Amino acid sequence: MRKWRTVEMQRLSVEAFKEAPKLPLTVVLDDVRSMHNVGSVFRTADAFRLEQVVLCGITGCPPHAEIHKTALGAEDSVNWIYETSALEAVKNLKEKGYIILSVEQAEGSTMLHHFEPEEGRKYAIVLGNEVKGVHQQVIDESDGCLEIPQLGTKHSMNVSVTGGIVIYHFAWHLLLK
Repeated sequence: MRKWRTVEMQRLSVEAFKEAPKLPLTVVLDDVRSMHNVGSVFRTADAFRLEQVVLCGITGCPPHAEIHKTALGAEDSVNWIYETSALEAVKNLKEKGYIILSVEQAEGSTMLHHFEPEEGRKYAIVLGNEVKGVHQQVIDESDGCLEIPQLGTKHSMNVSVTGGIVIYHFAWHLLLK
């Protein structure tokens, strides 16, 4: 077994990526303060051809050197918009028919492995601030919460890791299975 060389991977150009069918998933970043987390979410969004990333509140926006450092150019391929608040972003997405799911430890949350997205539906997941999580008003406006079971002492994971796990879950059920 040998590693693929980059030229053998037949990666899409930015133009081809923009034209390619997308996973019906949008990521909303609710006051994510680390530019490295933002860049990492862009890179994962590119890997699974997400519809878009919505950057809200204090979340940094491209162009930014620290975002680019982890995004490696994915900020150019993935569609993104900026909204002043995650609450307004979620309301706008709901009006467009999206099912809104905050990724948070909350009463009545659904464990991720018990959730199966339905084909033909559009989803938005909300990832919150590194310390405070998803704002309560955003949770109140959400259609539900997804929770990743955790077995350690910290009861939290890095935003970009959480995003990667949840995005992969959607991709597995809607594209890869």
